[in-house]
Amino acid sequence: MRISTLTMYNQNVSSMNRQQTEFMKIGQQIASGKRIVNISDDPQAMTQAINISQSKSVSNQFNDARVGVRNSLSQEESVLNTVNDVYSRAKTLMVQASSDTLSDADRASVSSELRGLYESLIGLGNTRDGNGRYLFGGYQDDTAPFVRDGAGDVSYVGSPEVREQQVDGERRMAVGHSGDKIFRSVHSSAGYLADAGLNNEGTLQFDGINIVDSNHPDFGQAYDIEFADNAGQMQYRVNGGAWADYSSPTNVALGGIEIELEGAPADGDTLRVARGQDNNMDIFRTFEKALAVLDNPATTDAEKAQRSNTLRTVMRELDNGMDNVLTTRAEVGARLNELDALDTIGGNRTLAYEQALSDLVDLDYVEAASQYSVRMVGLQAAQKAFVDMKDMSLFNFL
Repeated sequence: MRISTLTMYNQNVSSMNRQQTEFMKIGQQIASGKRIVNISDDPQAMTQAINISQSKSVSNQFNDARVGVRNSLSQEESVLNTVNDVYSRAKTLMVQASSDTLSDADRASVSSELRGLYESLIGLGNTRDGNGRYLFGGYQDDTAPFVRDGAGDVSYVGSPEVREQQVDGERRMAVGHSGDKIFRSVHSSAGYLADAGLNNEGTLQFDGINIVDSNHPDFGQAYDIEFADNAGQMQYRVNGGAWADYSSPTNVALGGIEIELEGAPADGDTLRVARGQDNNMDIFRTFEKALAVLDNPATTDAEKAQRSNTLRTVMRELDNGMDNVLTTRAEVGARLNELDALDTIGGNRTLAYEQALSDLVDLDYVEAASQYSVRMVGLQAAQKAFVDMKDMSLFNFL
């Protein structure tokens, strides 16, 4: 059989092209550091690598989300710490103002400092985060959550619901708390406190509230005490019940608790005894009550009794407010700890993804260097064979 010169040329060129292609492929792998440069190199491994890369990208998105949530919670924790300091200082001022040794001028000085705390508390309630959103506005974080009405009283106009952020595959976390939860709520464990009517005209004063039997069937209820002059005898009744004679001092039993009363109530005076969640829970209202009695000098016994009762109630409401803030701070701390745990899990997951990707697509440089040398020798051999064979001709032997 005769082999034509064209066939010989084509076979040798094809061999050189094949060897050069394999040589360049190894060169691309070494340059990129990847075993798979094109999908056609290993379609099954490349498909797995794409899926793993997508999962890794999602994990990175969760990590970025956790960074944002952590920043917001850390800022909230700092603000709550300052709020607690405000409450603590306000209670110290209330203790000072309750002293009978203070003059009206001294109480005016206390009122001035208390008003400064009140204004700072409003500012803390309207704190913005790093993105300019109101920290305690809930969903309505584009407007100030605490505003003054025409009478100068502070009200909450934000949303009671808060934004949530997906921080992991199966975990959505609330980003902070609403201002309603922090400044207008108390913890469910808040104990009993008494609040005398603002229009009381007598000298009735209340002292401690003692828990006698927490297992009493009526324990936890609210009690409204009314006083009336019935035929010259001062009497009282609880929640519209039967009238009983009143004498000072006395302990009134109220379903598992006792309250100590003294002084002379006037006809029509009232007293409410209830747990914190059934009484005033608005801390701004607490400050406003304290400022109202401190700004107005007490000249009569009735006014002094009202001031004493109000300051006692304010101190107890401040205690409830501090308990609520501390509980909220504990929640913030728990969320921050959870974010740290999720970061650890996410970091381990990312390392696993990277290892799986490396096993699928990364290049073994030792093997690649060996293959590079083999392909180079193969290309050189093909070139040498072509050079030798192209000179083969019968005319050389004639």
